[in-house]
Amino acid sequence: MTEFVSVATTDDLDDGEGTVVEANGHTIALFKVDSDFYAIGNDCTHQGGPLGEGELDGTTVTCPWHGAQFDISSGEVLGPPADKPEPEYEVRVDGDKIQVGV
Repeated sequence: MTEFVSVATTDDLDDGEGTVVEANGHTIALFKVDSDFYAIGNDCTHQGGPLGEGELDGTTVTCPWHGAQFDISSGEVLGPPADKPEPEYEVRVDGDKIQVGV
């Protein structure tokens, strides 16, 4: 069963911004795009770069270490050198709290 954990508030992120959060032992990259929130694994599947610190263009995040690209809405790889997708986490907003399902 999925447990939802509060990881941030809606005021913690501006549109087009990402951050790194922790939820029950998972390190998660949390993003806000057009007032919607997305969450994928933070550790790039190529060599572990911090995706929450990557450059965001629409729903594409670029790993700051080696340039791998991922779709933040699905975790799918969009560009090498990564060849494995990121885990995707369900996100919900309860009042001003952002919650991630783990």
